[in-house]
Amino acid sequence: MPEWQLILLGLVMLAGFAGIVIPMLPGLALMVLAALWWTIADGGGSGRWLVFVLIPLIAIGGTVLKYMVPAKTTAQAGGTTTTLVLGFALAIVLFFVIPVVGAPIGFVLGIYGGEWWRLRDDPAVPSATKAAWPSTKAALKGVALGALIEGVAAVMILGTWIIGVKANGGDFGLF
Repeated sequence: MPEWQLILLGLVMLAGFAGIVIPMLPGLALMVLAALWWTIADGGGSGRWLVFVLIPLIAIGGTVLKYMVPAKTTAQAGGTTTTLVLGFALAIVLFFVIPVVGAPIGFVLGIYGGEWWRLRDDPAVPSATKAAWPSTKAALKGVALGALIEGVAAVMILGTWIIGVKANGGDFGLF
């Protein structure tokens, strides 16, 4: 594979990192597609296919954990899955209404509003306003941890790909 194609694929892999921060860009999926492109365009071979098989496994594991962690932390704080879904839904809506900053604002408002609504008529809860905060904070921590997990998965994918390229005789011309 020509050096310029490897560099281009490396840039596509790096663009996958942007998908961790930009909600509308499928970061890990982009990295998997770049790895598939490399595997096929570089002639296949068992070493390249082994690298390609590892990369989607890492991406799937990172994606599953990215969504499981917020759900678990919210549930541990007493929140419900419905509240979490409401938070994600409002994050998507506000992402388009207020570009970039709308997603985190929508997530917090969705979690808080959902928890407030759920707890507002509970006689055991003296103040739904105060009672909604623990679930909201737990969901935020979970989402931050999920983003960190996705970032680690992206680093693992990039590292696996670079090792695969070097092991299969590729040269980026950079290192």
